[in-house]
Amino acid sequence: MAAGADSASDPSHRPNLVLVHCHDLGQHLGCYGADVDTPNIDRIAADGARMANSFCTAPQCSPSRSSMMTGYYPHENGVMGLAHMGWSLGDDWETLPKHLRKAGYETALLGFQHEVPDEPERLGYDYVDSGTKRALDLVDVVDDFFAERADADEPFFVSIGIEEPHRPFRREYLPDETYDGADPDAVDLGDFPYLPDEPGVREDAADLNAVISEVLDPAVGRYRESLADAGLAEETVFVFTTDHGLAMPRAKGTCYDAGIETALLVHQPGSVEGGDVHDALVTNVDFTPTMLDLLGVDPPAEASGESFAPLLRGEPHEGRDRIFAEMTWHDRYNPIRAIRTERYKYVRNFSVLPKVFVPMDVAPTASGREVHERFHVPQRPTEELYDLEADPDESENLASDKKPFEPAAAASDPDPAHADALDRLREELESWMAATDDPLLEGPVPYPDVE
Repeated sequence: MAAGADSASDPSHRPNLVLVHCHDLGQHLGCYGADVDTPNIDRIAADGARMANSFCTAPQCSPSRSSMMTGYYPHENGVMGLAHMGWSLGDDWETLPKHLRKAGYETALLGFQHEVPDEPERLGYDYVDSGTKRALDLVDVVDDFFAERADADEPFFVSIGIEEPHRPFRREYLPDETYDGADPDAVDLGDFPYLPDEPGVREDAADLNAVISEVLDPAVGRYRESLADAGLAEETVFVFTTDHGLAMPRAKGTCYDAGIETALLVHQPGSVEGGDVHDALVTNVDFTPTMLDLLGVDPPAEASGESFAPLLRGEPHEGRDRIFAEMTWHDRYNPIRAIRTERYKYVRNFSVLPKVFVPMDVAPTASGREVHERFHVPQRPTEELYDLEADPDESENLASDKKPFEPAAAASDPDPAHADALDRLREELESWMAATDDPLLEGPVPYPDVE
C-alpha cells in the first residue's frame, strides 16, 4: 500500500487545494463541446487547463472515487462495488487527505463522499460537514469555510462533493422555473450519439441540461467567488471533476467512452493557467499522484497511478499510451474489464448478461425503458473491439460480425483488418490484470461478507 508522503519543506509555503467533484457528469459541459450553458465551469478551463481525454477507472461512483483518492484500481483497493451496498475502502489505505495531513495540511470534507458508507473521518479528514450535498445549499457552507481560513497559517485541502446531476434530473426541492428552458425538441442529440432519437431520451436530456446549467454551474461559480472574496484564490489550486459518465443508457455502468469519460479542469495561478487543452490520455487513478506533485508533496512511488503534473506545468511528459477501466458489482454482478488506446477500445465481458446493462438509477427512467425495449438481446458478446478513429460512438464491434446490441454468434470471426489489434489488446489486458492481482482471474468475485 501507499506510504505517507513526507513534508520536506515548510508547508506554510504550499498552495491550498480545492477539489470540487460532482456526480455523473462525464464531459457534458460547454467547454467540452456539449450544447449546455456552463459559463462558470467553462471559465475554470479558460483560466487554467482542460484535460480533453480524461477517463475514470470505473463507470460507477464508489470504485471510481476510490481510485481517485488512492491512486490504485478498484480491484486493488477492494472497492469493487458501491459503498452503500457493502463495499468500503479499508482504514489502512493511504488517501489523498491522509497524504496531505501528513504534509502539514488541514483536511476537510464539505458535502458528499462515497468511498466509505459512513464516518468519512476515516478517510483522513480533520473537519467534516456533510449536512447537505446539494450544490446550491453548499454555497453558504463553502463561503463560511473559506472566510474562516482567510488568515490561516497552514494550507488546507477541501473536498466539496456535489450530488447533482445524479438521477433523478427533476428534483422536488428545486423550483419549477429551474426547468423552464428544458425543451426536449431543442436537445442536440449530437451530444448523445450512442442513443436513439426517442421521446424519453429527449425528455431526460432536456432535464439533465437544466440541472447542469441552472444548479451545478451557478453553484461552482459561487464557490470560486467565495475563494476570491476570502483572498485565497492566488494561493490555491482549484480543480473541478466528476466520477464517471452521464447517467444515461449506454453510458454510466458501461466501459464505453460515454461511461468512463470525465471532465477534469485545473487552475493554479502562476503555474497552470492560460486555457491550455491537453489531448494526452489520463485516468483518475493518476489523480492523487498528480495533486500531490502539484502541491510539492512527494507522490507515492508504488501506486498504480502516475503524476501528469509536468504536463499541466508545460514541462516534458511522456504520459500514457493506454488506460484501463473495470466494473465488477453494481446493483448486480457485472464483471467487465477494458483497455483503451488513442485508437482502439477492447472490452472483455466476463459474465454475459441478458439485455444491455442499465444501472438501477437509470433503468426506470424514460430513456432507460426505451433502450431496454429497443435493445432486448439474449446475450452480450464476450469480446468487443472498436476502432475509435473510424467509429467514435463504438457502434461496430470488430471482435465479431455482430453489432453491440445484437445476439452474440457462437462462431463469430473478428474483422481481419483489426485481428492484430484484437490479439494485442487482449494480451495487454490480461497482462495488466495479472500484474495488478485482479481477483477476477481466479473466478467470480463474491459479494463482500457484510451484515
